[in-house]
Amino acid sequence: MEPNLPDVVLWSIPAFVLLTVVEIVSHRLHPDEDAAGYDARDAATSVTMGLGSLGFDLLWKLPIVAVYTAVYELTPLRVPVVWWTVLLMLLAQDFLYYWSHRGHHVVRILWACHVVHHSSRKFNLTTALRQPWTSATVWPFYLPMIACGVHPAALAFCQSANLVYQFWVHTERVGRLPRPVEYVLNTPSHHRVHHASQGGYLDRNFGGILILWDRFFGSFAAETERPVYGLTKNIDTYNPLRVATHEYAAIARDVRAADGWGERAGRIFRGPGWQPADRPDRAAAPATAVSAPAAPATAVPAPGARTTG
Repeated sequence: MEPNLPDVVLWSIPAFVLLTVVEIVSHRLHPDEDAAGYDARDAATSVTMGLGSLGFDLLWKLPIVAVYTAVYELTPLRVPVVWWTVLLMLLAQDFLYYWSHRGHHVVRILWACHVVHHSSRKFNLTTALRQPWTSATVWPFYLPMIACGVHPAALAFCQSANLVYQFWVHTERVGRLPRPVEYVLNTPSHHRVHHASQGGYLDRNFGGILILWDRFFGSFAAETERPVYGLTKNIDTYNPLRVATHEYAAIARDVRAADGWGERAGRIFRGPGWQPADRPDRAAAPATAVSAPAAPATAVPAPGARTTG
């Protein structure tokens, strides 16, 4: 029997709208010259990307639900949907989200999907709505939950709850929270680091609800300087179609220009900034690349250091 769980995204839409209006008003009444703030064209693009993702997600959902249902029917395991198992499912989903998110930063073909969310040079609540239209690359990361007997509808609930939680962390209007909160949970401070383009901040703070995963797996960085948002080389467009597809186009160009199948594979499956060692003449990273070799987990940029790449 399919569990009867609420559509948390649908129920949260009024709160999304209200909080966004409050944030816009707060920027008007109490401007911060150092904050990225709002830009009408940028916000419109983010909202358009969010609305478009709803439509495209319906298309991707058909084959994904078919695969999940098949795996669920094949496994003999069943996880009942009661309050304490829902908490465990949320924890498991957040753990797998961490690895999905991290994978979408370090594998270029996956980054081509996720780069959409990082393409804004603003950081506000509308940035949370800037979602990809090609999210079909995400579903394999959650197959372990289905194989362990979690109903696909219960997984969808957990994913929606994770998505709703992350809405509020896309803001500059909230500073640091009490230390115990900052240690355990993903917060606006942690997520500002994640969206920054400075070298010491790249590929950091992948957690969805919990920041503990980043602390455990060496990808945490604290906010020590004001972030510069966007990509290391920005795309300078508000066209939603280009925002959604620009990295796929860049991959196609690089694959066409590659020398041999080894380089072609590298252009697709290695990191966004990967270059073949024997091609120093093409050392410039692609326009959308943000990944760089990860610094040690304790290394953060010194205050005052800034790279706009």
